[in-house]
Amino acid sequence: MKFIHIDQKYPEDWIRVLNHIANLFFEDSKLTVESEGTDMAVSFEHNVGDDFSISTKAVLEVDGKRFTNDYRIQYETEAEGRELNIRMKRALSHVFLDVLEQHTGMHQQWGILTGVRPTKLYHKFRQAGKSEDEIANILIRDFRLSEEKVALLKEIVARQLVTIPDIDEIGKEISIYIGIPFCPTKCAYCTFPAYAIGSNRKQGRVATFLDGLHIELREMGKWLKENNMKITSIYWGGGTPTSIEAHEMDALYQTMHESFPHPETIREVTVEAGRPDTITPEKLDVLKKWGIDRISVNPQSYTDETLKAIGRHHTVQETIDKFWLARESGMNNINMDLIIGLPNEGIEEFQHSLDESAKMQPESLTVHTLSFKRASEMTRNKDKYKVADRDTVAKMMHMAQVWTKENDYVPYYLYRQKNILGNLENVGYSKAGEESIYNIVIMEEVQTILGIGCGASSKFVHPETGKITQFHNPKDPAAYIMTFEEAIGKKIEFLDELYKA
Repeated sequence: MKFIHIDQKYPEDWIRVLNHIANLFFEDSKLTVESEGTDMAVSFEHNVGDDFSISTKAVLEVDGKRFTNDYRIQYETEAEGRELNIRMKRALSHVFLDVLEQHTGMHQQWGILTGVRPTKLYHKFRQAGKSEDEIANILIRDFRLSEEKVALLKEIVARQLVTIPDIDEIGKEISIYIGIPFCPTKCAYCTFPAYAIGSNRKQGRVATFLDGLHIELREMGKWLKENNMKITSIYWGGGTPTSIEAHEMDALYQTMHESFPHPETIREVTVEAGRPDTITPEKLDVLKKWGIDRISVNPQSYTDETLKAIGRHHTVQETIDKFWLARESGMNNINMDLIIGLPNEGIEEFQHSLDESAKMQPESLTVHTLSFKRASEMTRNKDKYKVADRDTVAKMMHMAQVWTKENDYVPYYLYRQKNILGNLENVGYSKAGEESIYNIVIMEEVQTILGIGCGASSKFVHPETGKITQFHNPKDPAAYIMTFEEAIGKKIEFLDELYKA
Protein backbone atom coordinates (compact mmCIF):
# COMPACT_ATOMS: atom_id res chain seq x y z
CA MET A 1 0.00 0.00 0.00
CA LYS A 2 1.32 3.44 -0.98
CA PHE A 3 0.02 6.40 1.04
CA ILE A 4 0.01 9.65 -0.92
CA HIS A 5 -0.45 12.99 0.84
CA ILE A 6 -2.58 15.48 -1.12
CA ASP A 7 -2.46 19.19 -0.50
CA GLN A 8 -6.18 19.70 0.20
CA LYS A 9 -9.51 17.94 0.38
CA TYR A 10 -10.85 17.48 -3.13
CA PRO A 11 -14.31 16.24 -4.21
CA GLU A 12 -14.78 12.53 -3.66
CA ASP A 13 -15.14 11.74 -7.36
CA TRP A 14 -11.85 13.57 -8.09
CA ILE A 15 -10.10 11.46 -5.44
CA ARG A 16 -11.57 8.30 -6.91
CA VAL A 17 -10.23 9.11 -10.38
CA LEU A 18 -6.79 10.10 -9.05
CA ASN A 19 -6.70 6.88 -7.02
CA HIS A 20 -7.29 4.91 -10.22
CA ILE A 21 -4.30 6.68 -11.78
CA ALA A 22 -2.11 5.94 -8.74
CA ASN A 23 -3.12 2.28 -8.82
CA LEU A 24 -1.72 1.98 -12.34
CA PHE A 25 1.72 2.34 -10.74
CA PHE A 26 1.27 0.76 -7.32
CA GLU A 27 -0.55 -2.43 -6.40
CA ASP A 28 -2.70 -0.42 -4.01
CA SER A 29 -2.73 3.22 -2.96
CA LYS A 30 -4.59 5.71 -0.83
CA LEU A 31 -4.75 9.49 -1.16
CA THR A 32 -5.03 11.28 2.17
CA VAL A 33 -4.91 14.86 3.47
CA GLU A 34 -3.07 13.55 6.55
CA SER A 35 0.69 13.89 6.00
CA GLU A 36 1.91 11.56 8.77
CA GLY A 37 3.16 8.18 7.58
CA THR A 38 2.80 8.93 3.87
CA ASP A 39 5.24 7.78 1.18
CA MET A 40 4.99 10.84 -1.08
CA ALA A 41 3.12 14.12 -1.46
CA VAL A 42 1.32 15.67 -4.40
CA SER A 43 -0.19 19.12 -4.88
CA PHE A 44 -2.37 20.38 -7.71
CA GLU A 45 -3.27 23.66 -9.34
CA HIS A 46 -6.29 23.99 -11.61
CA ASN A 47 -7.98 26.83 -13.42
CA VAL A 48 -10.83 27.39 -15.88
CA GLY A 49 -10.10 30.22 -18.34
CA ASP A 50 -12.50 32.72 -19.85
CA ASP A 51 -11.64 31.22 -23.26
CA PHE A 52 -13.05 27.78 -22.22
CA SER A 53 -9.55 26.45 -21.51
CA ILE A 54 -8.54 24.31 -18.55
CA SER A 55 -5.05 24.49 -17.03
CA THR A 56 -3.63 22.08 -14.45
CA LYS A 57 -0.32 21.52 -12.71
CA ALA A 58 0.96 18.72 -10.46
CA VAL A 59 3.98 18.70 -8.15
CA LEU A 60 5.05 15.32 -6.73
CA GLU A 61 7.64 15.11 -3.95
CA VAL A 62 9.25 11.76 -3.09
CA ASP A 63 12.37 11.15 -1.02
CA GLY A 64 13.62 14.69 -1.52
CA LYS A 65 13.02 14.63 -5.28
CA ARG A 66 10.53 16.89 -7.04
CA PHE A 67 8.60 16.11 -10.23
CA THR A 68 6.34 18.62 -11.99
CA ASN A 69 4.06 18.79 -15.00
CA ASP A 70 1.84 21.47 -16.56
CA TYR A 71 -1.05 20.89 -18.97
CA ARG A 72 -3.47 23.15 -20.81
CA ILE A 73 -6.33 22.19 -23.11
CA GLN A 74 -8.46 24.55 -25.18
CA TYR A 75 -12.13 23.66 -25.75
CA GLU A 76 -14.37 25.14 -28.42
CA THR A 77 -17.45 25.34 -26.21
CA GLU A 78 -18.21 26.31 -22.66
CA ALA A 79 -19.04 23.59 -20.14
CA GLU A 80 -20.69 23.61 -16.78
CA GLY A 81 -21.94 21.09 -14.24
CA ARG A 82 -21.18 17.44 -15.04
CA GLU A 83 -19.34 18.14 -18.31
CA LEU A 84 -17.03 20.70 -16.68
CA ASN A 85 -16.33 18.23 -13.88
CA ILE A 86 -15.38 15.54 -16.42
CA ARG A 87 -13.01 17.94 -18.18
CA MET A 88 -11.35 18.91 -14.92
CA LYS A 89 -10.85 15.30 -13.77
CA ARG A 90 -9.35 14.45 -17.14
CA ALA A 91 -6.90 17.36 -16.95
CA LEU A 92 -5.87 16.52 -13.38
CA SER A 93 -5.36 12.88 -14.37
CA HIS A 94 -3.10 14.06 -17.19
CA VAL A 95 -0.62 15.87 -14.91
CA PHE A 96 -0.80 13.25 -12.13
CA LEU A 97 -0.01 10.46 -14.59
CA ASP A 98 2.97 12.42 -15.91
CA VAL A 99 4.63 13.03 -12.53
CA LEU A 100 4.10 9.40 -11.52
CA GLU A 101 5.67 8.25 -14.79
CA GLN A 102 8.65 10.52 -14.08
CA HIS A 103 9.01 9.09 -10.56
CA THR A 104 8.60 5.39 -11.37
CA GLY A 105 10.09 5.23 -14.86
CA MET A 106 6.99 3.29 -15.91
CA HIS A 107 5.14 4.32 -19.08
CA GLN A 108 1.40 3.67 -19.16
CA GLN A 109 0.52 2.83 -22.76
CA TRP A 110 -3.18 3.40 -22.08
CA GLY A 111 -2.44 6.83 -20.66
CA ILE A 112 -5.16 8.20 -18.40
CA LEU A 113 -7.78 5.73 -19.62
CA THR A 114 -8.85 3.46 -16.78
CA GLY A 115 -12.32 2.60 -18.12
CA VAL A 116 -13.53 -0.60 -19.73
CA ARG A 117 -14.21 0.58 -23.29
CA PRO A 118 -11.49 2.63 -25.01
CA THR A 119 -12.91 1.74 -28.44
CA LYS A 120 -16.13 3.52 -27.49
CA LEU A 121 -14.13 6.75 -27.18
CA TYR A 122 -12.71 6.20 -30.68
CA HIS A 123 -16.24 5.69 -32.06
CA LYS A 124 -17.39 8.89 -30.35
CA PHE A 125 -14.75 10.95 -32.15
CA ARG A 126 -15.45 9.13 -35.44
CA GLN A 127 -19.16 9.88 -35.18
CA ALA A 128 -18.33 13.53 -34.50
CA GLY A 129 -16.76 13.65 -37.96
CA LYS A 130 -13.09 13.66 -36.95
CA SER A 131 -10.54 12.09 -39.28
CA GLU A 132 -8.31 9.19 -38.28
CA ASP A 133 -5.35 11.57 -37.91
CA GLU A 134 -7.38 13.96 -35.75
CA ILE A 135 -8.53 11.11 -33.52
CA ALA A 136 -4.97 9.83 -33.16
CA ASN A 137 -3.71 13.29 -32.21
CA ILE A 138 -6.41 13.73 -29.55
CA LEU A 139 -5.80 10.30 -28.02
CA ILE A 140 -2.04 10.82 -27.87
CA ARG A 141 -2.03 14.48 -26.80
CA ASP A 142 -4.96 14.65 -24.36
CA PHE A 143 -5.40 11.06 -23.21
CA ARG A 144 -1.69 10.14 -23.37
CA LEU A 145 -2.18 6.86 -25.27
CA SER A 146 0.84 5.33 -26.98
CA GLU A 147 0.95 5.19 -30.77
CA GLU A 148 0.78 1.38 -30.48
CA LYS A 149 -2.53 1.45 -28.58
CA VAL A 150 -4.00 4.07 -30.93
CA ALA A 151 -3.11 1.84 -33.89
CA LEU A 152 -4.79 -1.11 -32.15
CA LEU A 153 -7.99 0.90 -31.57
CA LYS A 154 -7.99 2.08 -35.18
CA GLU A 155 -7.64 -1.49 -36.48
CA ILE A 156 -10.41 -2.79 -34.22
CA VAL A 157 -12.87 -0.02 -35.13
CA ALA A 158 -12.20 -0.56 -38.84
CA ARG A 159 -12.95 -4.27 -38.42
CA GLN A 160 -16.14 -3.54 -36.50
CA LEU A 161 -17.39 -1.28 -39.30
CA VAL A 162 -16.87 -4.13 -41.77
CA THR A 163 -18.63 -6.65 -39.50
CA ILE A 164 -21.58 -4.35 -38.70
CA PRO A 165 -21.81 -1.72 -41.46
CA ASP A 166 -24.96 -0.29 -39.84
CA ILE A 167 -23.38 -0.01 -36.38
CA ASP A 168 -24.46 3.64 -36.05
CA GLU A 169 -28.12 2.76 -36.67
CA ILE A 170 -28.29 -0.61 -34.95
CA GLY A 171 -29.82 0.97 -31.84
CA LYS A 172 -33.22 0.45 -33.46
CA GLU A 173 -32.73 -3.29 -32.98
CA ILE A 174 -32.07 -5.24 -29.78
CA SER A 175 -29.78 -8.08 -28.67
CA ILE A 176 -30.50 -10.62 -25.96
CA TYR A 177 -28.37 -12.23 -23.26
CA ILE A 178 -29.72 -15.38 -21.58
CA GLY A 179 -28.03 -16.48 -18.34
CA ILE A 180 -27.75 -20.07 -17.11
CA PRO A 181 -26.06 -19.82 -13.67
CA PHE A 182 -24.62 -23.32 -13.35
CA CYS A 183 -21.14 -24.78 -13.86
CA PRO A 184 -19.48 -28.08 -12.92
CA THR A 185 -17.26 -26.06 -10.50
CA LYS A 186 -16.40 -22.39 -9.99
CA CYS A 187 -13.02 -21.18 -11.30
CA ALA A 188 -10.79 -19.33 -8.85
CA TYR A 189 -10.74 -16.09 -10.90
CA CYS A 190 -14.48 -16.07 -11.66
CA THR A 191 -17.10 -13.59 -10.41
CA PHE A 192 -19.87 -14.59 -12.82
CA PRO A 193 -23.00 -16.34 -11.56
CA ALA A 194 -21.61 -19.87 -11.47
CA TYR A 195 -23.10 -22.34 -9.02
CA ALA A 196 -22.16 -26.02 -8.78
CA ILE A 197 -24.88 -27.77 -10.74
CA GLY A 198 -24.71 -31.06 -8.81
CA SER A 199 -25.73 -29.70 -5.42
CA ASN A 200 -28.29 -27.31 -6.92
CA ARG A 201 -29.92 -30.15 -8.86
CA LYS A 202 -30.24 -32.20 -5.68
CA GLN A 203 -31.99 -29.24 -4.02
CA GLY A 204 -34.40 -28.90 -6.94
CA ARG A 205 -33.15 -25.46 -7.92
CA VAL A 206 -32.15 -26.38 -11.47
CA ALA A 207 -35.62 -27.56 -12.46
CA THR A 208 -37.31 -24.64 -10.71
CA PHE A 209 -34.94 -22.15 -12.31
CA LEU A 210 -35.60 -23.60 -15.76
CA ASP A 211 -39.36 -23.33 -15.21
CA GLY A 212 -38.92 -19.64 -14.42
CA LEU A 213 -36.62 -19.10 -17.39
CA HIS A 214 -39.20 -20.56 -19.80
CA ILE A 215 -41.78 -18.11 -18.43
CA GLU A 216 -39.39 -15.15 -18.74
CA LEU A 217 -38.47 -16.11 -22.32
CA ARG A 218 -42.16 -16.29 -23.28
CA GLU A 219 -43.15 -13.02 -21.57
CA MET A 220 -40.24 -11.01 -22.95
CA GLY A 221 -40.79 -12.61 -26.36
CA LYS A 222 -44.45 -11.55 -26.21
CA TRP A 223 -43.45 -7.90 -25.75
CA LEU A 224 -40.89 -8.14 -28.56
CA LYS A 225 -43.47 -9.62 -30.93
CA GLU A 226 -46.16 -7.09 -30.03
CA ASN A 227 -43.72 -4.28 -30.74
CA ASN A 228 -42.28 -5.88 -33.87
CA MET A 229 -38.71 -5.65 -32.58
CA LYS A 230 -35.85 -7.01 -34.66
CA ILE A 231 -33.26 -9.04 -32.76
CA THR A 232 -29.65 -8.62 -33.85
CA SER A 233 -27.98 -11.36 -31.80
CA ILE A 234 -28.61 -13.80 -28.95
CA TYR A 235 -25.97 -14.97 -26.49
CA TRP A 236 -26.48 -17.88 -24.09
CA GLY A 237 -24.02 -17.33 -21.23
CA GLY A 238 -23.69 -17.95 -17.52
CA GLY A 239 -22.25 -19.96 -15.83
CA THR A 240 -22.01 -22.56 -18.55
CA PRO A 241 -25.26 -23.05 -20.52
CA THR A 242 -24.18 -26.55 -21.55
CA SER A 243 -24.09 -27.63 -17.88
CA ILE A 244 -27.76 -28.57 -18.08
CA GLU A 245 -28.96 -31.76 -19.80
CA ALA A 246 -29.49 -32.08 -23.56
CA HIS A 247 -33.28 -32.37 -23.26
CA GLU A 248 -33.36 -29.25 -21.06
CA MET A 249 -31.35 -27.32 -23.67
CA ASP A 250 -33.68 -28.56 -26.40
CA ALA A 251 -36.76 -27.34 -24.54
CA LEU A 252 -35.23 -23.90 -23.95
CA TYR A 253 -34.24 -23.42 -27.59
CA GLN A 254 -37.73 -24.45 -28.65
CA THR A 255 -39.22 -21.82 -26.33
CA MET A 256 -36.75 -19.24 -27.69
CA HIS A 257 -37.64 -20.09 -31.28
CA GLU A 258 -41.38 -19.98 -30.65
CA SER A 259 -41.33 -16.84 -28.50
CA PHE A 260 -38.99 -14.44 -30.29
CA PRO A 261 -40.06 -12.45 -33.37
CA HIS A 262 -38.46 -12.78 -36.81
CA PRO A 263 -36.08 -15.66 -35.97
CA GLU A 264 -35.07 -15.78 -39.63
CA THR A 265 -33.47 -12.30 -39.43
CA ILE A 266 -31.42 -12.90 -36.25
CA ARG A 267 -27.84 -12.40 -37.36
CA GLU A 268 -26.15 -14.61 -34.76
CA VAL A 269 -26.89 -17.06 -31.94
CA THR A 270 -24.01 -18.06 -29.65
CA VAL A 271 -23.94 -20.69 -26.90
CA GLU A 272 -21.14 -20.49 -24.34
CA ALA A 273 -19.94 -24.10 -23.97
CA GLY A 274 -16.81 -22.89 -22.22
CA ARG A 275 -16.26 -25.87 -19.96
CA PRO A 276 -15.19 -28.83 -22.12
CA ASP A 277 -16.39 -31.22 -19.42
CA THR A 278 -20.01 -30.21 -20.22
CA ILE A 279 -19.89 -30.99 -23.95
CA THR A 280 -21.49 -34.25 -25.13
CA PRO A 281 -22.55 -35.61 -28.54
CA GLU A 282 -26.21 -35.33 -27.44
CA LYS A 283 -25.87 -31.63 -26.59
CA LEU A 284 -24.08 -30.93 -29.85
CA ASP A 285 -26.95 -32.65 -31.68
CA VAL A 286 -29.40 -30.30 -29.95
CA LEU A 287 -27.38 -27.26 -31.04
CA LYS A 288 -27.28 -28.53 -34.60
CA LYS A 289 -31.05 -29.20 -34.54
CA TRP A 290 -31.71 -25.51 -33.81
CA GLY A 291 -29.19 -24.21 -36.33
CA ILE A 292 -26.68 -23.04 -33.72
CA ASP A 293 -23.09 -23.48 -34.84
CA ARG A 294 -21.32 -20.74 -32.88
CA ILE A 295 -19.98 -21.94 -29.52
CA SER A 296 -17.05 -21.43 -27.17
CA VAL A 297 -14.77 -24.24 -26.02
CA ASN A 298 -12.44 -22.55 -23.56
CA PRO A 299 -9.10 -24.09 -22.62
CA GLN A 300 -7.82 -20.99 -20.67
CA SER A 301 -4.52 -22.88 -20.47
CA TYR A 302 -2.94 -26.00 -21.98
CA THR A 303 -1.14 -26.94 -18.77
CA ASP A 304 -2.91 -29.49 -16.56
CA GLU A 305 -1.33 -28.19 -13.35
CA THR A 306 -2.73 -24.72 -14.05
CA LEU A 307 -6.22 -26.08 -14.66
CA LYS A 308 -6.11 -27.82 -11.28
CA ALA A 309 -4.85 -24.67 -9.56
CA ILE A 310 -7.71 -22.54 -10.88
CA GLY A 311 -10.43 -25.09 -10.14
CA ARG A 312 -11.22 -26.38 -13.64
CA HIS A 313 -11.88 -30.08 -13.29
CA HIS A 314 -11.04 -31.13 -16.83
CA THR A 315 -7.79 -32.03 -18.54
CA VAL A 316 -6.02 -30.44 -21.47
CA GLN A 317 -6.69 -33.57 -23.51
CA GLU A 318 -10.42 -33.24 -22.82
CA THR A 319 -10.36 -29.70 -24.23
CA ILE A 320 -8.67 -30.96 -27.39
CA ASP A 321 -11.01 -33.95 -27.73
CA LYS A 322 -14.14 -31.84 -27.24
CA PHE A 323 -12.97 -29.24 -29.74
CA TRP A 324 -12.64 -31.88 -32.44
CA LEU A 325 -15.92 -33.51 -31.40
CA ALA A 326 -17.64 -30.12 -31.81
CA ARG A 327 -15.96 -29.55 -35.16
CA GLU A 328 -16.95 -32.97 -36.46
CA SER A 329 -20.51 -32.34 -35.24
CA GLY A 330 -20.84 -29.31 -37.50
CA MET A 331 -19.82 -26.44 -35.24
CA ASN A 332 -18.40 -24.05 -37.84
CA ASN A 333 -17.60 -21.07 -35.62
CA ILE A 334 -15.74 -22.04 -32.46
CA ASN A 335 -14.23 -19.52 -30.07
CA MET A 336 -11.50 -20.41 -27.61
CA ASP A 337 -10.21 -18.34 -24.67
CA LEU A 338 -6.69 -18.09 -23.29
CA ILE A 339 -5.75 -16.20 -20.12
CA ILE A 340 -2.38 -14.49 -19.77
CA GLY A 341 -0.88 -14.49 -16.28
CA LEU A 342 -2.54 -17.52 -14.70
CA PRO A 343 -0.86 -18.85 -11.52
CA ASN A 344 2.63 -20.29 -12.07
CA GLU A 345 2.53 -19.62 -15.82
CA GLY A 346 5.24 -17.76 -17.70
CA ILE A 347 6.60 -17.45 -21.23
CA GLU A 348 7.13 -21.19 -21.74
CA GLU A 349 3.61 -22.20 -20.65
CA PHE A 350 1.94 -19.49 -22.70
CA GLN A 351 3.96 -20.41 -25.78
CA HIS A 352 2.76 -23.99 -25.31
CA SER A 353 -0.86 -22.76 -25.22
CA LEU A 354 -0.31 -20.84 -28.47
CA ASP A 355 1.30 -23.89 -30.09
CA GLU A 356 -1.67 -26.06 -29.16
CA SER A 357 -4.09 -23.40 -30.44
CA ALA A 358 -2.25 -23.40 -33.76
CA LYS A 359 -3.11 -27.08 -34.25
CA MET A 360 -6.86 -26.36 -33.94
CA GLN A 361 -7.18 -22.94 -35.60
CA PRO A 362 -10.48 -21.95 -33.96
CA GLU A 363 -12.45 -19.28 -35.81
CA SER A 364 -11.82 -16.84 -32.97
CA LEU A 365 -9.42 -16.63 -30.05
CA THR A 366 -10.00 -14.27 -27.14
CA VAL A 367 -6.84 -13.41 -25.23
CA HIS A 368 -7.62 -12.29 -21.68
CA THR A 369 -5.22 -10.80 -19.18
CA LEU A 370 -5.80 -12.05 -15.65
CA SER A 371 -7.71 -9.57 -13.51
CA PHE A 372 -7.96 -9.77 -9.72
CA LYS A 373 -11.70 -9.28 -9.42
CA ARG A 374 -12.79 -8.20 -5.98
CA ALA A 375 -15.22 -11.08 -5.33
CA SER A 376 -13.12 -13.91 -6.75
CA GLU A 377 -11.52 -16.68 -4.68
CA MET A 378 -8.16 -15.77 -6.22
CA THR A 379 -8.38 -12.19 -4.89
CA ARG A 380 -9.51 -13.29 -1.43
CA ASN A 381 -6.48 -15.60 -1.22
CA LYS A 382 -3.97 -13.63 -3.27
CA ASP A 383 -0.93 -14.97 -1.41
CA LYS A 384 -1.83 -18.50 -2.50
CA TYR A 385 -1.48 -17.70 -6.22
CA LYS A 386 1.88 -16.73 -7.72
CA VAL A 387 1.39 -14.77 -10.95
CA ALA A 388 3.78 -13.31 -13.53
CA ASP A 389 5.32 -9.88 -13.13
CA ARG A 390 4.45 -6.85 -15.26
CA ASP A 391 7.25 -7.31 -17.83
CA THR A 392 6.51 -11.00 -18.33
CA VAL A 393 2.80 -10.34 -18.81
CA ALA A 394 3.61 -7.64 -21.39
CA LYS A 395 5.87 -10.09 -23.26
CA MET A 396 3.09 -12.70 -23.31
CA MET A 397 0.63 -10.15 -24.72
CA HIS A 398 3.16 -9.32 -27.43
CA MET A 399 3.51 -13.04 -28.16
CA ALA A 400 -0.26 -13.25 -28.64
CA GLN A 401 -0.20 -10.26 -31.01
CA VAL A 402 2.55 -11.82 -33.13
CA TRP A 403 0.94 -15.28 -33.11
CA THR A 404 -2.51 -14.03 -34.14
CA LYS A 405 -1.05 -12.04 -37.02
CA GLU A 406 0.99 -15.01 -38.24
CA ASN A 407 -2.12 -17.20 -38.09
CA ASP A 408 -4.38 -14.74 -39.97
CA TYR A 409 -6.44 -13.47 -37.04
CA VAL A 410 -7.55 -9.84 -36.78
CA PRO A 411 -8.45 -7.97 -33.56
CA TYR A 412 -12.13 -6.99 -33.54
CA TYR A 413 -13.08 -6.09 -29.96
CA LEU A 414 -11.29 -5.01 -26.82
CA TYR A 415 -12.09 -4.28 -23.22
CA ARG A 416 -10.17 -3.53 -20.05
CA GLN A 417 -10.77 -4.21 -16.35
CA LYS A 418 -9.75 -2.78 -13.05
CA ASN A 419 -6.85 -4.63 -11.36
CA ILE A 420 -5.78 -6.19 -14.65
CA LEU A 421 -2.20 -7.48 -14.70
CA GLY A 422 0.25 -5.07 -16.31
CA ASN A 423 -2.50 -2.50 -16.97
CA LEU A 424 -3.10 -4.37 -20.24
CA GLU A 425 -6.29 -5.41 -22.02
CA ASN A 426 -8.45 -8.29 -23.24
CA VAL A 427 -8.59 -8.64 -27.02
CA GLY A 428 -10.90 -10.72 -29.18
CA TYR A 429 -9.25 -11.95 -32.39
CA SER A 430 -10.98 -13.76 -35.22
CA LYS A 431 -10.48 -15.05 -38.70
CA ALA A 432 -11.80 -12.39 -41.08
CA GLY A 433 -15.60 -12.71 -41.33
CA GLU A 434 -15.99 -14.80 -38.17
CA GLU A 435 -16.31 -11.93 -35.67
CA SER A 436 -18.93 -12.11 -32.92
CA ILE A 437 -21.60 -9.45 -33.48
CA TYR A 438 -22.77 -9.76 -29.87
CA ASN A 439 -19.29 -9.06 -28.49
CA ILE A 440 -19.09 -5.87 -30.55
CA VAL A 441 -22.53 -4.48 -29.69
CA ILE A 442 -22.20 -5.10 -25.95
CA MET A 443 -18.71 -3.60 -25.77
CA GLU A 444 -19.53 -0.51 -27.82
CA GLU A 445 -22.94 -0.07 -26.12
CA VAL A 446 -24.63 0.74 -29.43
CA GLN A 447 -27.94 -0.96 -28.68
CA THR A 448 -30.10 -2.32 -25.89
CA ILE A 449 -29.07 -5.69 -24.48
CA LEU A 450 -32.06 -7.39 -22.87
CA GLY A 451 -30.93 -9.68 -20.06
CA ILE A 452 -33.01 -12.80 -19.37
CA GLY A 453 -32.24 -15.44 -16.75
CA CYS A 454 -30.15 -15.62 -13.61
CA GLY A 455 -27.48 -12.95 -13.21
CA ALA A 456 -28.43 -11.39 -16.53
CA SER A 457 -27.83 -7.66 -16.80
CA SER A 458 -30.07 -5.58 -19.05
CA LYS A 459 -28.57 -2.47 -20.54
CA PHE A 460 -31.24 -0.18 -21.97
CA VAL A 461 -29.63 2.17 -24.52
CA HIS A 462 -31.79 5.03 -25.78
CA PRO A 463 -31.77 4.72 -29.60
CA GLU A 464 -31.48 8.50 -30.08
CA THR A 465 -29.55 9.93 -27.11
CA GLY A 466 -27.44 6.88 -26.19
CA LYS A 467 -28.39 7.30 -22.52
CA ILE A 468 -27.92 4.01 -20.66
CA THR A 469 -30.06 2.54 -17.88
CA GLN A 470 -29.13 -0.78 -16.29
CA PHE A 471 -31.24 -3.43 -14.60
CA HIS A 472 -29.86 -6.61 -13.01
CA ASN A 473 -31.59 -9.91 -12.46
CA PRO A 474 -30.51 -11.62 -9.20
CA LYS A 475 -27.33 -13.72 -9.43
CA ASP A 476 -28.48 -16.37 -6.98
CA PRO A 477 -30.84 -19.03 -8.42
CA ALA A 478 -33.02 -19.05 -5.29
CA ALA A 479 -33.44 -15.28 -5.45
CA TYR A 480 -34.17 -15.41 -9.18
CA ILE A 481 -36.90 -18.00 -8.68
CA MET A 482 -38.62 -15.71 -6.18
CA THR A 483 -38.35 -12.46 -8.14
CA PHE A 484 -38.25 -13.17 -11.90
CA GLU A 485 -41.93 -12.23 -12.41
CA GLU A 486 -41.36 -8.84 -10.80
CA ALA A 487 -38.25 -8.37 -12.95
CA ILE A 488 -40.27 -9.06 -16.11
CA GLY A 489 -42.61 -6.20 -15.25
CA LYS A 490 -39.77 -3.76 -14.57
CA LYS A 491 -37.98 -4.59 -17.81
CA ILE A 492 -41.19 -4.12 -19.81
CA GLU A 493 -41.54 -0.68 -18.22
CA PHE A 494 -38.02 0.23 -19.38
CA LEU A 495 -38.73 -1.08 -22.89
CA ASP A 496 -42.02 0.83 -23.10
CA GLU A 497 -40.24 4.01 -22.09
CA LEU A 498 -37.56 3.56 -24.77
CA TYR A 499 -39.56 2.32 -27.72
CA LYS A 500 -43.09 3.62 -27.16
CA ALA A 501 -42.23 7.23 -26.38
